Amino acid sequence: MKKNLLVLFLCMIAGSAFAQQLTVRETIINPSNIINDGMIQLAVEGGQEPYTYKWSNQSTHLTSPEASGLIEGRPYSVTVTDANGVSVTKEYTIKAESITEILNSKMVPAVNAIGSVLFWDPFAAFGIHDPVMYAEQKNVGTPGWQAGIDAKFVLKEWKKAEGARIEKGELIAVVTENDSKELEVFAPASGTLKYLVEEGEVIYNADNKEHVIEEGAHYLAQIKYDEPQALLHPNGDKQQKGIPFIVVWLVVGAIFFTFRMGFINLRGFRHAIDLAKGKYDDPNAPGQVTHFQALATAVSGTVGLGNIAGVAVAISIGGAGATFWMIIAGLLGMSSKFVECTLGVKYRFIKSDGRVFGGPMNYLRYGLEKRGKKTLGKVMAGMFAVLAIGASFGGGNMFQANQSFEQLSGQFPMLQGGGFWFGIITAILVGVVIIGGINSIAKVTGKIVPIMASVYIVACLAVIFINIENLGPAFGAIFDGAFSPTALKGGVIGVLITGFQRAAFSNEAGVGSAAIAHSTAKTNNPPSEGFVALLEPFIDTVVVCTLTALVLIFTGKHEIEGIAGAQLTSDAFASVISWFPYVLAAAVFLFAFSTMISWSYYGMRAWTYIFGKSKRTEIVYKCLFLVFVVIGASVSLGAVLDFSDMMILAMSFPNIIGLYIMSGEVKSDLNEYLRKLKAGELFRKIPVK
Repeated sequence: MKKNLLVLFLCMIAGSAFAQQLTVRETIINPSNIINDGMIQLAVEGGQEPYTYKWSNQSTHLTSPEASGLIEGRPYSVTVTDANGVSVTKEYTIKAESITEILNSKMVPAVNAIGSVLFWDPFAAFGIHDPVMYAEQKNVGTPGWQAGIDAKFVLKEWKKAEGARIEKGELIAVVTENDSKELEVFAPASGTLKYLVEEGEVIYNADNKEHVIEEGAHYLAQIKYDEPQALLHPNGDKQQKGIPFIVVWLVVGAIFFTFRMGFINLRGFRHAIDLAKGKYDDPNAPGQVTHFQALATAVSGTVGLGNIAGVAVAISIGGAGATFWMIIAGLLGMSSKFVECTLGVKYRFIKSDGRVFGGPMNYLRYGLEKRGKKTLGKVMAGMFAVLAIGASFGGGNMFQANQSFEQLSGQFPMLQGGGFWFGIITAILVGVVIIGGINSIAKVTGKIVPIMASVYIVACLAVIFINIENLGPAFGAIFDGAFSPTALKGGVIGVLITGFQRAAFSNEAGVGSAAIAHSTAKTNNPPSEGFVALLEPFIDTVVVCTLTALVLIFTGKHEIEGIAGAQLTSDAFASVISWFPYVLAAAVFLFAFSTMISWSYYGMRAWTYIFGKSKRTEIVYKCLFLVFVVIGASVSLGAVLDFSDMMILAMSFPNIIGLYIMSGEVKSDLNEYLRKLKAGELFRKIPVK
């Protein structure tokens, strides 16, 4: 008997121990050759339910046993924990099978490496700034509300007194929708209740334009936490909004040049317009293109998908307030463009056949050599050239082809699956233009840029005019969002950085790319092209980016969550002009096309700096460039595109160092130019009467 009881007891202990153990079985799925669509599904046995799943993938929720949208060929970990705290950690890798999946997985470490430099937060590293996002209260939204909803919500009754301590899940209020349907409001968090509206008051009314524009107009209460709470990603990691080093690098440079040049971005604006109009065009001056053609070529390289998709991302992340800081950054960037493009013309070489070779490669090498820094100049010029070649193939080419095809195929379903043929046709169109060199590129951009910019600007103004009654609320939302944003938007610093980042990435001021195009201008006075160039950030950021932001805000689309990029901008236009998404899709293609032909020239000049200035080397580069057009449109390259896009930003490191060193020289040239202008010593066209 005792023996049987002992056996039973041992079995019970063993059974209990087994019950506490967690057994995790996985199903790993690679459903297609498309990148970033891997899945891991878990089945857990044993322990005590419910289970939590702490995935390394931040977008997967703590309660989800399935992670999707994973990168093939990269490791992912998950820690499964039961209700008693028993946990087990597993690591999985979805096998990369297709060539694109393998290439994408190999590039991820490189993207992370360069990203760790570009987006490193120096302020957090030295303890000056805490990048973790905290909230002091939880906003209580109206049940059933969503951006664009045509409804009226009224607070019928409070179930809890203001100032009362409430627990998560408690019933706190009753709301009516359209004066009929009753909706119960439950506390989304624990804390102290604060009313934002009183009983009987309207919470949100779609007919009230201020409600449509105002951020958070649908909130009826706030729950104040006992202490600030860190905002979390779905997987439980703390959300962070750092201050990227690359943004600091570009903006600090822009501020320095603005002061160093005596606010040339403001006092030189009128003269810049006169130059662009051709009032000072000397037909006998050295160079290949007019001031306006150089400007159009450079603008076509910056005005592109970033102005449509990038702005929508910035507004969805930073809110309406990001628009204000975007404008400030654009104005500051005008000074950086002035300095780099003045130097681009000053240190250019013109061959006997008329071809011009200029840009940062020249002024970094020979400008620094003149100051006794020959080795430093060679290193930085070579670094810039390598980065520019990579950027031209990636961010200036493949990314444009890839995203323009995605946008067009989204509006025209018959194109879906035809990326290769789209790439072939686009490559032919690009080839026809770039084979002719800078003169051909300048002629095409001189026609395309004004047309596409005009169509887009007119459409933006039409949306704004139709919603003109939203003018006051829209600008109120911009200023409120710029100086008193919610914690969810990252606070003032977070919104400021979002706006500055979008502007810096869009207008490329300080990157040096535009100096290559402007170096071809017909002029005897380098500062004259600097004046013309300062118009670029104004057109790109202060005008085009701002108009995109205003369209999103005026239509209330800045409050939509879960949609970003070009689709959000397209939806904003469609809410007013139903057929405009088709025009926008065509505009996206033209933006991308003009960016590709401009960047082909930037890359070619960097290529010839390294491999020689013969026409044969130019042909080799152009052929390679056209091949990359087809590749970009045909396949999704994920991390490859991310890496090559980052190279554009990395170009600013050697470039701005050189600009700092040579800023005194530019200042002297500027003073001499202004003296000649005032004395009437510059060539000026005589008006025909």
